[in-house]
Amino acid sequence: MTHPDPPPAPTLRDVAEAAGVHAATASRALNPKTRQQISAETARRVMRAAQALGYQPNSVARSLKTSRTGTVGLVIPDLTNPLFPPIVRGVESVLESGGYHVWIVNTDNDAEREHAKIESLRARQVEGLIIATARLEHPLLRRLHEQGVRMVLINRQVEHLSLPAVTGDDATGVAAAVRHLAGLGHTRIAHLSGPLSTSTGRVRAQAFRHAVRDLGLPGDLVVECAHWSESDGAAALRALLTRDAAFTAVVAGNDLIALGCYDVFAERGLSCPGDVSVIGFNDMPFLDKLRPPLTTVAVPHHELGAEAARMLLDCLGDPGRPARTLLLPVSLVVRGSTAPPGAG
Repeated sequence: MTHPDPPPAPTLRDVAEAAGVHAATASRALNPKTRQQISAETARRVMRAAQALGYQPNSVARSLKTSRTGTVGLVIPDLTNPLFPPIVRGVESVLESGGYHVWIVNTDNDAEREHAKIESLRARQVEGLIIATARLEHPLLRRLHEQGVRMVLINRQVEHLSLPAVTGDDATGVAAAVRHLAGLGHTRIAHLSGPLSTSTGRVRAQAFRHAVRDLGLPGDLVVECAHWSESDGAAALRALLTRDAAFTAVVAGNDLIALGCYDVFAERGLSCPGDVSVIGFNDMPFLDKLRPPLTTVAVPHHELGAEAARMLLDCLGDPGRPARTLLLPVSLVVRGSTAPPGAG
């Protein structure tokens, strides 16, 4: 039994004829980057015709003709970290409205995997990269920069490398956390920092030391976490308790590290905030459901992603523009995990 051949796929010329316009006009209407060159009514007519015919633009042919693929790579370190979905949504919302598609890769904080994933994105000829995995010393990013790859860093910066970056105002957030605890009467405040190999870890640790020094409080209660994780937060707090350091409050490098503190409180029979107050950083989802709900520094992650995407579009439109860093404001969200010392 023979099957009839499927009908040929509709072409751009078919769409143009159905809409009563030239093929060049139809092409402009179907490309978000050139749609504003024609009237809104003509663009709507062309898009209605394309939808009725089931027309699919040949993006491969377009990229060969224009040397542009309309794609951007987004490199994130840990898909399981709840702070990244809103960043991804912010990136997508801006890039998609600009006519770009986003390839997302996850590195699992592994340098070899990161290298392989970025190479796979470059093989797909992405026009630029938004990178959330940067370490202070990052030879791969240095090499990509030297090769002219358009990049924007998000929530990170690299030393001695002039790259556009969007971050939250971490120093102000940490200072607000320390002032809040001091205002409650805490004089022995500890900091469980993120990895000091990252700009985020270093900036927050430095901000903590400056904040306690400005208040005349001790600055020696700092333990570095190897990773931004719950398990590393727990290990760091255990290390602090083993030192028998007297402290009544903890500023955690991020919310996951703060969750690790909750695990240790349960292990050791400690009350929060009665024995120890805790403040996190990021305000990731569901912190208000914890017992006690976690006081934390809120970072506008969706806006971080959106601003990074806008910055990359600026770089693609004007490759010669100088790199700039944008700091977005943060805010302290006070919940039940902080109270005066011995309040329990």
